[in-house]
Amino acid sequence: MLISLNWLKELVDISGYTTEELSEIITKTGIEVDGISEPEELPQGVVVGNIISCEQHPDADKLSLCQVDTGEETLQIACGAPNVKAGQKVAVAKPGAVLPGNFKIKKTKLRGEESNGMICSLQELGVNEEDVPEAFKDGIFVFPEDTETGEDAVKLLNLDDSVLELDVTPNRADVLSMVGMAYETAAALDRNYTLERPSYEEAKDKADSDVAVKIVDKEANPYYGAFVVQDVEVKESPLWLKNRLMAAGTRPVNNVVDITNYVLLEYGQPLHAFDRDRFNSDMIVTRYAEEGEILETLDGKMRTLSPHHLVITNGEKAHALAGVMGGKESEVHEGTTDLLLEAAYFAPQVVRQSANDHELRSESSVRFEKGLDVNRVAQAGERACELLQKYAGATILKGIAEEDHLSRKETVIRMETSRLNDRLGTKMEVQDVKNVLRRLQFEYEEKKGVFDVQIPSRRFDISIFEDMLEETARIYGYDHIPYTLPEDSGQAGGLTEEQRLKRNVKTFLEGAGLSETITYSLTDEKSAEEMISPELKDEQHGAIRLAMPMSEDHSHLRLSILPELLRTHSYNTARQQQNLAYYELGKVFISREDEHVQQPKEVLRAAGAVSGEWVANPWQQEKKEADFFVVKGIVEEMAGRLGLSFTYVKGEVQGMHPGRTALVICNGKTIGFMGQVHPRYQKTHDLKETYVFDLNMDLLLNLYEREETFVKIPKFPSVSRDIALVVDEKTSAGEIEETILTTGAPLIKQVRVFDVYQGEHLDPGEKSIAFRLLYQNPERTLKDKEVEEAHGAILEAVAEKHDARLRQ
Repeated sequence: MLISLNWLKELVDISGYTTEELSEIITKTGIEVDGISEPEELPQGVVVGNIISCEQHPDADKLSLCQVDTGEETLQIACGAPNVKAGQKVAVAKPGAVLPGNFKIKKTKLRGEESNGMICSLQELGVNEEDVPEAFKDGIFVFPEDTETGEDAVKLLNLDDSVLELDVTPNRADVLSMVGMAYETAAALDRNYTLERPSYEEAKDKADSDVAVKIVDKEANPYYGAFVVQDVEVKESPLWLKNRLMAAGTRPVNNVVDITNYVLLEYGQPLHAFDRDRFNSDMIVTRYAEEGEILETLDGKMRTLSPHHLVITNGEKAHALAGVMGGKESEVHEGTTDLLLEAAYFAPQVVRQSANDHELRSESSVRFEKGLDVNRVAQAGERACELLQKYAGATILKGIAEEDHLSRKETVIRMETSRLNDRLGTKMEVQDVKNVLRRLQFEYEEKKGVFDVQIPSRRFDISIFEDMLEETARIYGYDHIPYTLPEDSGQAGGLTEEQRLKRNVKTFLEGAGLSETITYSLTDEKSAEEMISPELKDEQHGAIRLAMPMSEDHSHLRLSILPELLRTHSYNTARQQQNLAYYELGKVFISREDEHVQQPKEVLRAAGAVSGEWVANPWQQEKKEADFFVVKGIVEEMAGRLGLSFTYVKGEVQGMHPGRTALVICNGKTIGFMGQVHPRYQKTHDLKETYVFDLNMDLLLNLYEREETFVKIPKFPSVSRDIALVVDEKTSAGEIEETILTTGAPLIKQVRVFDVYQGEHLDPGEKSIAFRLLYQNPERTLKDKEVEEAHGAILEAVAEKHDARLRQ
């Protein structure tokens, strides 16, 4: 919404405040001023001139020599505008004048003829191209005939105006008008403003005897009023009216159209004028359109209508799309003499539907969608009649033809001073509240600090106590609210144990080299069934489909984070990003047996995906590609940070490589999986070799025990032994490692696999696994006999349980 300060000054006394100060005050009351447009380079030395004569330049076909009276002198000026002629009142930049862009006007000669100044177009005076009236777009601007010669053209053209651009929130549609802004400014500055009732002379004939109104759907159109306006002279609008429209970003057209646009800006009530003869009926009927009905709108486009589009008809044919745009057939034109002036209230959802379907978001539709003052609908029509009578010579028939089903019952809200203070933390007295209500111009009854406030219809955003609480706070002044904590607020807030652990997990993963992503919780049906962790398979009953998905690509709640995470990998790989490492801590959604009764179960999971080079040090000629053991190392380190121990078993997960996928086990429960993405999936999604992990963080956080532990740094030496065991190729190293740790306890402290071999000197179906064992006693130095006994017991145990033998 654009607010002209020159216009606002005529409504409310804003003297004593600079534009910046006024802007700050308005912003503090909750109506944000998004920008200020102030004239930086005002034209200087530009006056109104009267062209006494206009003759062809003797040596230039496209130039005219004009004798121009400026009030103090007559100047000869050469002008190349195609619309220049004698008798016009024009803007003249005299010698010495300065135009925007520091363009200085001097005496000069054009093709041998003296030219003492310049006859200006609006563009040359700094007016935006889109705001220039169509008639003056390609030529000079012409003032009305009654403009006084010698007057300051800058003031007449409103070029010294400052414009505030407001960022109006959806609930404050009342300030989408100059009247609404006047009430708001008056309240902010504690000044007076009252909307005057329009006044005009009425003819003896009655409007409702000349035309009838019929509403088919009362919910879609609670009120429709039609003023009958006769003997209109369609012509150019007065200069002040053009100026106000241009300041608001609206291009002037003619006096009839301009007046309806002006009242829209002034009252916030859209109006529409039909050419009475072209409308060709004494009956106005509002109804829903028929399927396939055609309407040509004012923009010249043919619109195919549907049964949910409300239209204004002459009883047979549609002549306007209600609240959005009028029809071309009954458009006001130069020969129009009689009007039907519409002032109506259309349901917001109906107008929104039409505007969206036809992509016709207009100033009118925006106001209908956000809401109107029910008591200002007909009054706005009266204001337009007043202006039409004054500036178009119109005759207005008595009264208004209308059908009225609007409820005008005003809301009454009770508020107690004590309750206001409790909520705001203030110490307002009863008189303070009275001052606020006086500034807002809200009527009320007060008894012992309890106010029954009558909300005027112009403030249709106020309906409950909390709304009045906000009004009181913003007018009283947010700066006056003390900086205090509520009583009994307790101790300062902090993180819960779960929040702290989640942050620690994020910190670890980022420290490990992974970047956080936040992907969609919605995915397509196929992806929703992929890469689901085995422990969720038994719980879920299929992916949950949205009732009204915006697209099939986002139609189901995810059961795994990985499909969308891998889409991120694919996106970045396609953009030449080679080395990728991402993680996400987010929720998946498990359906219940009866999902109509319960909401989905939300499970927190940590997932990651890595591809490309994991380590690359060109100077040291060191390079390591991401592989299974990279993600295994990340998962094991996370377990260590949480004080947990994981084991791993071979597993199968849809979308994962069947031979390079491991299930992660903790305390006997499957908590997730890790491994390589299936090569077929990688090829389909244009991925390089990619390794992933997916863990159930809800289970991990529940298993975590916050018990501080301390392990002394050992003072005694350790003993390491290497063994190479030949076993069946199906035997896993993890199983043997567990046997070694169990049998060698408490002396065995660490077991590490450092080699796996298959080939020459081994029988088919066998493999050799080399382990490094670390023995240590934290209390004393180990003896060789102790180590030999423990080592022998380990060899016997692995031979018995895994049929393992020492490799020779």
